Amino acid sequence: MSNAALATANTFPQLLLYHAAVHGDRPAIREKDLGIWQSWTWSQVAAEVRALACGLAAQGLKRGDHIAVIGENRPRLYWTITAAQCLGAIPVPMYQDAVAAEMVYVFKNAEIRYAVVEDQEQVDKVLEVKEQAPEIAHIIFDDGRGMRNYAQAGLISFDELQRIGRDHDKAHPDFFTDRVAAVRPEDTAAMFYTSGTTGHPKGVVHTQLALIDRSRAACVLEGLTEKEEILAYLPPAWIGQNIFSYAQAYVAGFCVNCPESPETVPTDMREIGPTYYFAPPRILEALLTTVTIRMEDASRLKRAWYKYFMELATRVGGRLLDRQGVGGLDRLLYALGDFTVYAPLRNALGMSRIKVAYTAGEAIGPDLFRFYRSIGINLKQLYGSTETAVFVCIQPDGQVRADTVGPPVPGVEIRIAPNGELLIKSPGLLKEYYKNPAATAEVLTAEGWYHTGDAGYLDSEGHLKIIDRAKDVGRMADGSLFAPKYLENKLKFFPFIKEAVAFGDARDKVCAFINIDMEAVANWAEKRNIAYSGYLDLTARAEVYEMIRDCVEKANADLAADPKLANSQISRFVILHKELDADDGELTRTRKVRRGYIGDKYGVLVDALYGGKNTQFIETQVKFEDGREGKISADLRIMDVKVFPAVRAAA
Repeated sequence: MSNAALATANTFPQLLLYHAAVHGDRPAIREKDLGIWQSWTWSQVAAEVRALACGLAAQGLKRGDHIAVIGENRPRLYWTITAAQCLGAIPVPMYQDAVAAEMVYVFKNAEIRYAVVEDQEQVDKVLEVKEQAPEIAHIIFDDGRGMRNYAQAGLISFDELQRIGRDHDKAHPDFFTDRVAAVRPEDTAAMFYTSGTTGHPKGVVHTQLALIDRSRAACVLEGLTEKEEILAYLPPAWIGQNIFSYAQAYVAGFCVNCPESPETVPTDMREIGPTYYFAPPRILEALLTTVTIRMEDASRLKRAWYKYFMELATRVGGRLLDRQGVGGLDRLLYALGDFTVYAPLRNALGMSRIKVAYTAGEAIGPDLFRFYRSIGINLKQLYGSTETAVFVCIQPDGQVRADTVGPPVPGVEIRIAPNGELLIKSPGLLKEYYKNPAATAEVLTAEGWYHTGDAGYLDSEGHLKIIDRAKDVGRMADGSLFAPKYLENKLKFFPFIKEAVAFGDARDKVCAFINIDMEAVANWAEKRNIAYSGYLDLTARAEVYEMIRDCVEKANADLAADPKLANSQISRFVILHKELDADDGELTRTRKVRRGYIGDKYGVLVDALYGGKNTQFIETQVKFEDGREGKISADLRIMDVKVFPAVRAAA
């Protein structure tokens, strides 16, 4: 098969067979198990997928059926996606950390009869779901640990399913080839459920062509080849993980690496040294927090050395990365800094071989963004969503800025509606919301424009700047702009603030809830000999409140220089007595703040913030990791914050 054959392969089964035929001996996927990396080549993956597809067909899976895929990033779960696509069936990746009650809606809405899951934990959840969704008939599990005494009807191991498949393949040697040939680019490739920030999640239906076309466009733009390495560590149910570690891997033919567990990701990343990487801002924030904590533990000389060279990097590192002019002395000093600081830091982060790294999902703080670029990591912002197959805008090399997400990717058209909402036309748009024509009609116009729900604008250079969700952008009582997510992201840049929720629409001032970052604040407290007994006690310490107030006031000083947002400086805040949690309904599974729900749940705190109170008692029901429910109560302190006069632009 030629490169032309690759360019015209518009289904995932075709792409798999192409890579198996052309470079079958190259590694396609790796998995770390018991500390050892195991690899499968493209030809081996093709054989595994063939056996699995035949096994699923023998169990009755047919064209158009939905099949749930639940677990961490595991080779066999990725193969399940391809095997289903080979049969014309539709894989539905689901969040592995969701509790059974959250899964019920998806199982019933998608009428799922088949589920391929990772381990005993996921089997137990599906069996629990089966009580409300009795149509579930087949459960296939990968890891058999703890499964010895399970004897439910329809429950079989992955190994047994493949054994059945190989027998089926021998009896029907043309079956697999015929099924693959019947798959068309316009067929549904997968269905991804939205995070459901405002209600039930919606099933986003994507065709083979939509996912492949956008993956191919991004690969061409970035020059990605079969030599890339990527670490698959984010939830497989998130479309971004599927695009980066599945669709693009099939398009370019590069190798996907599955970590042993979420806890081993930092170590596994250093061992693999990925060349292509994605991280949402929260991950990048956590990594920087770790660096900050480690530097606090260093000697005075090392801290001074680090401070000097990081100031140099902030000044010239980004310009060097963009191949802009930098003086000879600064180049020499940067080279010394690279040898002593930046290269060791990149190595500690597992980013020594990064060719391109993306961040998206939430706006990233400009200082955080500059930090990574300043030490030589080609971090860029992209913009997209589940409904757009991710790739809408990407920052090209040499045109990377902290305040935009870049120009549209080739093939994408952008239009700004009169109300400021961003409209998109792209080959990667969703086919529909499953069984929800009303919602589909609400976001897709007859002319093919998709309503993103985001507010933004194109600047003079054609780069897109996102302000906030259109529905969240409001006005203060004086008519000035209120963009809560922008404010929250500015607060979350500080390593001591993990989450923030801002309120201010139609009000005379902005107030905020703050979640501290336990690790960062605990380290800060220990350095100052501040005793505490746990999270609740730490959040109540006067010293912690003063430290957080300092962070908020620094954010306010920055806001004062923004003529559009100077009036939305934060006037008062409260540190919440518990971490916001997806299990308590306060965050989505992708860790997006459910602002409306939080405002209602903690209405007594909102009233206290705006009512001028200095303290407020609250009692909150919570779910513990073991499934038990309990209550947490506390008298929370409310603190006023200094606001700054707006900085007037020079005439």
